[in-house]
Amino acid sequence: MAWYPGAQRMELQPESDAQPAIRPTQFIVHSIVAPWSPRRTYEYWRDSTNLESHFGLGYDGDLAQYIGTETRADANAAANRRPDGTGAVSIETASNTAASDPWTAQQVEQLIRLGVWLHQQHKLPLRICRTHDDPGYGYHRLHSQWAVSGTACPGDARVRQFREVVFPGIVARATGQTSTAPKEDDMAAVDVWAYKNTKIETRDAYEILRSTNRTVEALRQQVTAQTAAIQAIAAQLGDDVDTDTVVAAVQQAIRDAVIRVDVDITGTQEA
Repeated sequence: MAWYPGAQRMELQPESDAQPAIRPTQFIVHSIVAPWSPRRTYEYWRDSTNLESHFGLGYDGDLAQYIGTETRADANAAANRRPDGTGAVSIETASNTAASDPWTAQQVEQLIRLGVWLHQQHKLPLRICRTHDDPGYGYHRLHSQWAVSGTACPGDARVRQFREVVFPGIVARATGQTSTAPKEDDMAAVDVWAYKNTKIETRDAYEILRSTNRTVEALRQQVTAQTAAIQAIAAQLGDDVDTDTVVAAVQQAIRDAVIRVDVDITGTQEA
């Protein structure tokens, strides 16, 4: 009898002691068609049915084990225990009441961890079961012999996750590989500033930035000088003249005259 150290132990009795031993060769995942915690699943197995799974997994990643993995659990029909003594380890996972939602990220992580442990503990081969009695990993509807009268469990979304995320994650982690693409190195700052698009510009980015800064500073100084000149002119017009009104009128005239201001960044004209 083997107990996974990553799960809370909630041992079902008398099933845990009374049911026959198995040699685990498969891992089959289910959706329980209810948003239940592992504790609620345990209570259902204990109080309401003669069925059970080895494990129960909640939405938030809480994981419980009800029966040791070398004891039969009745969740997989013909895969529970075969005449040769082999059998499947089963897990029921929380879902919505239509079993149409995907596993949460926490559920995916726990499924991967448990799958790796089963490979290490029981030597399950890292492949999806090719037939109903082929050792490996699978989901409830994968083979008809795993359900008494057919099933859609664990649902389309979770079947896709199993094939695209969960099982590849188990294989990657069990073999020491990474399941994510390697991160590209960041470009060094010196390389960013040295960048040139020679099709439209002969200077690098740093030269363009410096030229733009000089142009903006020249324009700022020019505006400051013009404002001072306008104020001096307005002061000569007499006490009856509103200096602020004159300044505003001149500045508006300048804006009207300059339809578009082009900041020169070509380097051909600098202050």
